[in-house]
Formats: sequence, C-alpha cells, structure tokens
Amino acid sequence: MNTNPASIPFLPNPWLANPHVQTLMPRYRRRNHLLVKVPVEERLFQVDSQSQIKSLCSWQDNRNGATALILVHGLEGCHESHYMRGLAHKAWHAGFNVIRFNQRNCADTEHLTPTLYHGGLSQDIRSVADELVGNDGIRAIWLTGYSMGGNLVLKMAGEARDNFPALQGVAAVCPNIHPAGCVAALEQRRNWIYHEHFMVKLKARLQRKAKLFPGRWDLSLYKQIRTMSQFDDAYTAPDGGYRDAADYYEQTGSRHVLEHIQVPTLIITSQDDPFIPIDSFNIPAIHASPHIRMLAPTHGGHCGFIQKSGNHEDGHWAENRIVEFIRRT
Repeated sequence: MNTNPASIPFLPNPWLANPHVQTLMPRYRRRNHLLVKVPVEERLFQVDSQSQIKSLCSWQDNRNGATALILVHGLEGCHESHYMRGLAHKAWHAGFNVIRFNQRNCADTEHLTPTLYHGGLSQDIRSVADELVGNDGIRAIWLTGYSMGGNLVLKMAGEARDNFPALQGVAAVCPNIHPAGCVAALEQRRNWIYHEHFMVKLKARLQRKAKLFPGRWDLSLYKQIRTMSQFDDAYTAPDGGYRDAADYYEQTGSRHVLEHIQVPTLIITSQDDPFIPIDSFNIPAIHASPHIRMLAPTHGGHCGFIQKSGNHEDGHWAENRIVEFIRRT
C-alpha cells in the first residue's frame, strides 16, 4: 500500500472535529455556485434486460478525447447528493466528462426496474462503462464512489482485474468494504439518527415499489421491521438472490476482491467514521497492494472532511484529494 501523505493533510477546525458534526454538516453547507453553466444531459443506461438507470452526464466539447469520471452515490443518495454535485463541479472544470450515476430506483426511477437495489450490483457500473466505451468512444474511465458506492466501484475494479483496458483508476470515500461490520455499527444506539434516516427512506421506497409491482414483495412483516439487518433479511437479500442478510453482506463486500485491483486506487476514510469501522481496512489486500493508496485522517466523520480554511482551496478536502490524485496519476 502506498502510504505517502496527502499534499495537504486533513485539518478540521477545532469546533468541527466531532465526527457527527463532520458527517451532518456538509449537507447543510450552501454551495450555490455548483454546476452553474455546466452542461447536463439526462440519459438512461440499460443495465440488464429489464432495468435502466438514470445518469446525469456533463460532457466536454471534445467528448471522445476527455477522460470520463463515473460518480456513484451512497445508500439512499442520488445525483443531487452534496458530494456528487461538489466533485462533479470540480471534475468537469478540471477537464473531465462527468457521469453522475444513480443506482437502481434512485432519483425517482423506481419504475425503471422491477428489482430493489443493493450493494452487490457492481455489474451495473460495468454496463454503463461498457456503453461509454462502445457507444460514445470514451477511451479512459475513472470510477469514484461514496460509502456504499465506494464499495461498488472497488468491487467492480477488483472483478475487472486487467480485463477492462479503459479503466484508469478508482477513488472511494468511506467505502463499506465489510458490510456486516458496517451494519452492526449502524445499528448501535449512538448511531440512531443515521439508522432511523435510512430505515425511513428504505421503507418508503419499498412501499412505492410495491405499488408499481404488486405482489412482488410480501409486506406482511413490514411493520415489524425495526432494523437494517431485518430489512435486508426480509427484502434486500432475497430480492437480490442471496440466501439471507448474512449471505448478502458476505458476498457483496469488496474486501474479497481488492487484491485483484490492477489500477491506481485511492481509499479515503476517517478513523472516527461513526459506522464504517476503521478496523475493516486493516487487511493484507490493502496493505500489501502496490496499487492502493489509503488516506485515513483521525477526523472526518462519514464522507464529511470539512477542513480548516487557509490552504488556498475550499473546505471540501476529500473532493480536492480525489481530483489531485487523478491529475497526478
């Protein structure tokens, strides 16, 4: 593992060092300049015979000559998530084509697939990447994902090995490479605010799906479900073809394929992430890899990394490190 320090280390303001403040604050920071005058094209990608996903594409004038950056959001996020908009803005202005990838059902697209979405659908990313190469003439692609999306891009890169020449590199922010450990942490009492947020969103989405595809899911246990693991056991796992929640978590963790990644890879996580245990990254697949570089500052929360001002860049440290990493690589 490449352990060279970042060009600018992460330093939060003392009153913003708390991991929950770091996690929650970015969604409330006003960034009205983002994507102003950046071209946006909505596009549907076919990812299997019954499913499409919606992506927001921002093309450079020389589309075929520019590298494409595919951005993947986390659980219950979408192309409008603050980190998606922030990185998309910077990447486009740095000369990249940017594809803000919505996972299945996200961004009001429940009608475009009969399935739920889950943490193992790395093939959807590969399908989009293949279409960009085959139909759009894109010759170079980078993948970036946050949280669940981070696990997906790492999984896709590990599965591809050296069988996808267009893939130039990967960046993942707070990826849940060990889903079982992350769900266990999320269900702890100290994380009730995040757990409740995800449960409300997931259960509401299931109700919308059930109206669109009557009879596909048994809702008799719906009101009894209180935890993420119960929801995954009853709905996510069987819908995705897994035996149960434990099987789903075990099979979808990218930690199993990290050793096969053959392209420059940056993992950014924080040691105080409330529900992505730092111990999950202490594995040989990361530390022995010549391709993976990991940045794990003491603070940062979950996908927060709001830094102290004064480094001649804005306050969004992780976004800046990703753009820097891609440029240097």
